[in-house]
Amino acid sequence: MKPHQLILIVEDDEAIGKLLHLSFQQFGHKTVHAKDRKSALREIQTRSPDIVLLDLGLPDGDGKELIKTIRSLLTVPIIVVSARSEESEIIAALDAGADDYVTKPFSTNELYARVRSTQRRFLVHQTTDSLITCDTLQIDVEQFSATKEGQPLKLTPTEFNLLKYMMLHRNQVLTHDKILKEVWGVGYQSEMQYLRTYINSLRKKIEPNPTSPTYVQTELGIGYRFVCGRGN
Repeated sequence: MKPHQLILIVEDDEAIGKLLHLSFQQFGHKTVHAKDRKSALREIQTRSPDIVLLDLGLPDGDGKELIKTIRSLLTVPIIVVSARSEESEIIAALDAGADDYVTKPFSTNELYARVRSTQRRFLVHQTTDSLITCDTLQIDVEQFSATKEGQPLKLTPTEFNLLKYMMLHRNQVLTHDKILKEVWGVGYQSEMQYLRTYINSLRKKIEPNPTSPTYVQTELGIGYRFVCGRGN
């Protein structure tokens, strides 16, 4: 994680906001604190932060809607820091576009490790070819873009990295643990809800029929296989 990056902290609890501010300053980063959705959007539009740490329980609305808004404006890591620990809340936040979810109470060192890991997923893995093609799907590594039948696909950074990883390992059985480790990072092998959520989201965007996928096929109890039907 590069120093001096700007971290937007969206948190209505003054004590937690101050804790995050002081912690990330010690790690060499700048921070700005927003206590509600309205001020968070103002900071996003005027400062363009590098990372967003976001609570869900905001005084002027649920944070999941703010995640969707941020995702439509910026391509940056969004990490939820919330007291809500229910799996349904975690999945809903990831569905909205969050890249990671940390429950309160939390260790600042663990949170910083999560931030670093999330940022690594935003870095394009080096490859000898800029373009990776499978049937009607194509991704451009340098441009961080993807198309289906020549039409742009609107992918989140995590969806892009997941698709890229699977296309680079086409026609191979990829275990759940392997995908989580390679796309999300070490320490995420037990986060099955992440993988299920993003696989479902990716299928909706690339499959002709998401309920009967031709690209991302399930290997029951093992993982997934990305199939290139024309042998690309």
